[in-house]
Amino acid sequence: MLTQGQAAPEFTLKTDAGQDVTVSAKNDKPVVLFFYPKDDTPGCTIECKEFRDARAEFLDRAYVYGISPDDVASHQAFRDKYSLNFPLLSDPGHKIAEKFGVWGPKKTGGEGIRRTTFVIRGGVIARVFADVKPEGHAKEILAAL
Repeated sequence: MLTQGQAAPEFTLKTDAGQDVTVSAKNDKPVVLFFYPKDDTPGCTIECKEFRDARAEFLDRAYVYGISPDDVASHQAFRDKYSLNFPLLSDPGHKIAEKFGVWGPKKTGGEGIRRTTFVIRGGVIARVFADVKPEGHAKEILAAL
């Protein structure tokens, strides 16, 4: 897993709206990039709804992106179902998750995303939150900004 002080990998992914986003181009404020396992599952829904509800607090302080291996259509359905108000990035084949070091064996067996959040400032990883608990995570990130 990437650690504080390392350069964040360069990448461009599609959002739930089908637009390309290059996270490294967002340099005017920090980027919060939270990796989550799967759309519309209990923990992921809690985490995304908390970021949704805290949007006003994040607007001037950071860009917020959720990222999972789900495709754009899945992200669109998830966004619409819960009125999510921040971009969800589609990482098919989990290539970006692997670059960040958050794809691998899970405690429950098999492989998948290990729920992790990175705060990126000026292309460098400023903070890493590993083994994230969905409840209260958005407030935890706000406190760290």
